[in-house]
Amino acid sequence: MPIIGKIKGIILRMFFGDHAPPHFHATNNEDEGLFKIDDLEMFKGDLSTKDQKKVKKWAEPRKSKLKDMWDTQNIENLD
Repeated sequence: MPIIGKIKGIILRMFFGDHAPPHFHATNNEDEGLFKIDDLEMFKGDLSTKDQKKVKKWAEPRKSKLKDMWDTQNIENLD
């Protein structure tokens, strides 16, 4: 479960060979959300609206790198 980033108590991960659609996971102490890379919308989970906004703000400038990591499975920390 490689960590690709951290945002104020939220850990971001991408899993090798995970299911479609291309996505990454965001977890805090209690909740988790799965975010599609193409539009950064949470499609599964219970992450708060406040934390969803933090994740989207972090991910927006990194969308092309996130897509590349998904396609190549060369996963790295983007902080």
